[in-house]
Amino acid sequence: MVNLHRPSVSVQRPQSLSVQVAKSLSERIARGELKPGDKLPSEHEMVASYGVSRTVVREAVSSLKSSGLVTSRQGVGVFVLQPSTAMPFRIDAEDLGTVNEIINLLELRISLESEAAALAAVRRTDVHLRNLRVTLDLMARGIEAQEDAVDADFRFHQEIAQATGNRYFMELFTYLGMMAIPRAQIGMFKTDPQSQTAYLNNVHHEHKAIYQAIVAQDAEVARAAMRMHLSNSRARLQTASEIATRPKDER
Repeated sequence: MVNLHRPSVSVQRPQSLSVQVAKSLSERIARGELKPGDKLPSEHEMVASYGVSRTVVREAVSSLKSSGLVTSRQGVGVFVLQPSTAMPFRIDAEDLGTVNEIINLLELRISLESEAAALAAVRRTDVHLRNLRVTLDLMARGIEAQEDAVDADFRFHQEIAQATGNRYFMELFTYLGMMAIPRAQIGMFKTDPQSQTAYLNNVHHEHKAIYQAIVAQDAEVARAAMRMHLSNSRARLQTASEIATRPKDER
């Protein structure tokens, strides 16, 4: 049974690249270097100036949009908004400083992504299935190479959001970025590759169950498989947090 009363365990992890880019841009807006109505540098320019990928830039811009700092105009670009007294909904990666907060985010994902999987099962195309298959193969190769497979994990969930045909699922998942992958936040298994392999094999097995339900276009099974996967992720994280609070000689 999952323990819903969990300790608040601090975690140490470096800021993701998208958080760093978003922070840099928001600071430029706060200093007045980028004023209301100004157009942000193009995606290509930001890739070059920050030395990051397009995905990182898109996640950073999505974060600024969610913070109410910028808005996009189709075919024109992204522009700085007038300051607002309203507090937009946002999830700040810097606030995910405890396992407790990461689990809170997982619980939000359980409710949203379970339905996304069901929609994907109904609406998926052959292209979506091929893309999902690619992410499964990437993760399998990553596990074999004893890598953390974070990117393949993220891409699997991102492809499911894409397969819903609902742009809001995709925009939300792009906004979450690597915040959506718990082990990317807390650096699990850095010194324990054997436990990492066992953990990732479980995740990969759960991903395959979701994929098979989507292939079969069985919305109910896909919904249940995704709920089980994310609930298991929550339980695994809770177990890790409980172990971390024990004295070293009791672990």
